[in-house]
Amino acid sequence: MYSMKRTSSSPVIVAAGLLLAAIASGQAQSQPASSGAAPALSYEFFRDKVEPVFLTKRPGHARCVLCHSVNNAPFHLVPLSPGASAWNEEQSKQNFELVHRVDAPGVMDSPLVKHPLALEGGGDPHHGGGQQFASQSDPDWLILKAFVSGAK
Repeated sequence: MYSMKRTSSSPVIVAAGLLLAAIASGQAQSQPASSGAAPALSYEFFRDKVEPVFLTKRPGHARCVLCHSVNNAPFHLVPLSPGASAWNEEQSKQNFELVHRVDAPGVMDSPLVKHPLALEGGGDPHHGGGQQFASQSDPDWLILKAFVSGAK
């Protein structure tokens, strides 16, 4: 009777891995470095421009900080210190890290810009705090958009 010699499949797996790596490397080299790269987000812009948006009282709405410092949602802010009207540097750095859960740099469908925007303005209905911004021309909404777009 004829018997087959059993061989290891390791060389085949290694060869396939090398082939896939070569293909991926060739694709990466053929695409420009700037295509699809998400912008780096600026901590200073966040601290100086975005955080004040979270503290602003808008007619008919609570300030963002009131809900987002006590809720269990993906977007969470550090609670203000007792008697404080703004965050200190350490708290701002924590907020900057926390906002990365929802910021999606370079993406205008980022929950940070889409959730608080009115449906009529291109927002979505999934913001429990209501639509804070009536349109995409709202100055505070434009700050959030600029942040996600990589403004410095």
